[in-house]
Amino acid sequence: MTNMAEITNDDDFRRLLDGLDTGGQRAVSARFVENVLPLCGDDRIRHVTEIISKPDASDENLSMAFHTARTATVDSHNRCGAECDWEDQAGYFVARAALAAATPAEQLAGSPAYQAAMSSRMARTCMGIGAAEDTAGQERQAQYEILSEFIKSQE
Repeated sequence: MTNMAEITNDDDFRRLLDGLDTGGQRAVSARFVENVLPLCGDDRIRHVTEIISKPDASDENLSMAFHTARTATVDSHNRCGAECDWEDQAGYFVARAALAAATPAEQLAGSPAYQAAMSSRMARTCMGIGAAEDTAGQERQAQYEILSEFIKSQE
């Protein structure tokens, strides 16, 4: 397997994410969302990210973050509609990433961190399409670095 500090493919990335405990999943998810937060103009998502990034967040605050993220996701999805632009789509995927990060692990099929990562990648892709820029791989590489730094900080 790849050195913990060097993630070079999605198989290793996913395996390392799956190996994190619930707190680690939430912490890394928050970092993934923070990386794409500028693509979303919804202050509720910023607030959700602040809550889920705290290792000592109370169950009550985590529950509030989950409900706030769910509401923001529904609201951003409704804004998209038939006349949606790529920026709105990006905001929707940032909200979905925050929702994955805030969802209690027992309510998700699979890794919350991996779901947050995939939605974050979709947000970056939408912005790239809207700007007619090739951003393929940009978010993936950033996530590899975020996860590597997180794992190093836990050693």
